[in-house]
Amino acid sequence: MKKRILFLLVAMLGAFALLTACGENDKIEQGKTQTEQGKTQIELDRQKGFEFDEAGKTLLKAPVDITSYEIPYGVTSIGDRAFYNYSNLTRVTIPDSVTSIGEGAFLGCKNLTSVTIPDSVTSIGKFAFAWCYSLTSVTIPDSVTSIGNSAFNGCSNLTSVTIPDSVTSIGNSAFRGVKSVISNNPDFEVDSFGVLIDKKNRRLIYAPPSLSGSYTIPDSVTSIGEGAFEWRKNLTSVTIGNSVTSIGERAFDGCKNLTSVTIPKNCKVGSDAFPIGCKVIRRD
Repeated sequence: MKKRILFLLVAMLGAFALLTACGENDKIEQGKTQTEQGKTQIELDRQKGFEFDEAGKTLLKAPVDITSYEIPYGVTSIGDRAFYNYSNLTRVTIPDSVTSIGEGAFLGCKNLTSVTIPDSVTSIGKFAFAWCYSLTSVTIPDSVTSIGNSAFNGCSNLTSVTIPDSVTSIGNSAFRGVKSVISNNPDFEVDSFGVLIDKKNRRLIYAPPSLSGSYTIPDSVTSIGEGAFEWRKNLTSVTIGNSVTSIGERAFDGCKNLTSVTIPKNCKVGSDAFPIGCKVIRRD
């Protein structure tokens, strides 16, 4: 009886190993097929005016009049400003071979409504999707570790962005204009007012457009990032404690109802940090 059970176990393990090997082989073959198809598509796209680097790994430039595009499999990066200011572009499909989205890659694509960032992407560059006014939703996969300055700046119809726990750095003004930010990341806290704070670097990054009335900067914060409260028109007063040592450029610019503010005596203040007419008082 024991021998029979042992024989059955060995047979089952052998069958499982065979199935696993077959599955892995299928994946390898599928990958080869996708790669070959991608290479063919890249050559066809070159003839249509698309520009790639010599190896076909980076998409450098697309024709300005395109309305939608499926990036060929095998491309690993979308180059800086590859689709810069393409007002006719409404949809783009990014394959899971892409690992990085360059600076300003989709900057100013005001009619871009649909984009899916695959879980192969590890970095989203500066201004990557800035001023994509029609973008209504985006999912940042848990492969992404860095989000550059102004990556989603001006995406005023973007209802919310969720920060996955893989993210280790977020640039200034990354979400300026986005209606709300949600965090699944212990290093990036969203307080009860919807304000996003980088806990490790003690930097306040973002305040939602809906912020109104009074707000007190938490004592844990030592710096207020560039554009953090920019154009929060309903903000009437802000309390800045002695823990804050620097306030970035345009941090409160456009806050037209903010008429006066008291800051620490030795706090460094960037250019245009406060709106014109706002009285800035240095605390003794």
